[in-house]
Amino acid sequence: MGDVNEKHIRSVLNQQLIATGEKEKLLDLLKVKLIECGWRNEMKQHCREALRRNKSKANVEELIEELTPKARASVPDDVKKELLLRLRTFVDNNSDRFLSD
Repeated sequence: MGDVNEKHIRSVLNQQLIATGEKEKLLDLLKVKLIECGWRNEMKQHCREALRRNKSKANVEELIEELTPKARASVPDDVKKELLLRLRTFVDNNSDRFLSD
């Protein structure tokens, strides 16, 4: 039952983030922060290395499968904390919307 409730809450949160435009703002903030800290360039380099290793045999799905764990693990903690704080603030400021759905 808890899993169903969590899915519902995530769904409502996502709907509210989209409806208010906050999701787009968070994505923009994430992009800026990842560029500022050099994460994007680091991931480009990892991608180039993977392509060199696999020569022409690599396809997009394989690259994504290989790079996603490394990419997620290498997002700086301060970037994660800032986004989490923004999400918490959004939920706190909009809790009446979540309770009514």
